[in-house]
Amino acid sequence: MNDRPEDVPQRLTKGERTRARILDSATELFSRTGFNAVSLRDIAAHAGMTHAGLLHHFPGKEAMLLEVLAQRDRTDAQTVFPDIVRPGTPAQASDRLRGLVDLVVRNSRTHGMVALYTKLSAEATDPGHPAHHYFRERYRVVRAELTGLVGALQAESGSPADVEPGVVAVQLLALMDGLQTQWLLEPEAVPMEALVRAFLARLGLDPDDGGAGRDTPVSA
Repeated sequence: MNDRPEDVPQRLTKGERTRARILDSATELFSRTGFNAVSLRDIAAHAGMTHAGLLHHFPGKEAMLLEVLAQRDRTDAQTVFPDIVRPGTPAQASDRLRGLVDLVVRNSRTHGMVALYTKLSAEATDPGHPAHHYFRERYRVVRAELTGLVGALQAESGSPADVEPGVVAVQLLALMDGLQTQWLLEPEAVPMEALVRAFLARLGLDPDDGGAGRDTPVSA
């Protein structure tokens, strides 16, 4: 059987490999010390290239930051929202729910990136911020995807829902973001995974038991 075009690994060009190396360096440095503390020269040195060479691929630090954020979101979407990455990709709602909890676990191990997202999302509420449009669209897409996920889990449970999927989606997103802020301030007092699991349990959802519980309605 012949491989489909999308299944055949694509050879990266030299420019694409260089761009990827720059983004890897930027991601590591932004995660380690934050956006403002890192300069383009720092990133260039970490990537093993000149400042002028870096500017050939990225016009400035803001453009690089947006690409770092987009790259991280694409990685996260692989397990939680695969249809965004590859339209038409089948995925069980229960698998996506487990992916969501896995994402919370991964975030608890990447303090720098979580801090970067949290700070930037707050700053980006200013319409003049360079990441304003990015975060506005990101929240819109995540709300829509979570709404679809909750609806699918409700259907799998076979029980009537007491709350609209869109309401649960907004609550879950607010919980996850709010926990991250508290966790950054006092990590030992805010076990993010356990608290997200407790919230899901109130909805009759168990990520380790096929997603929706059979005997408990998906409600808030």
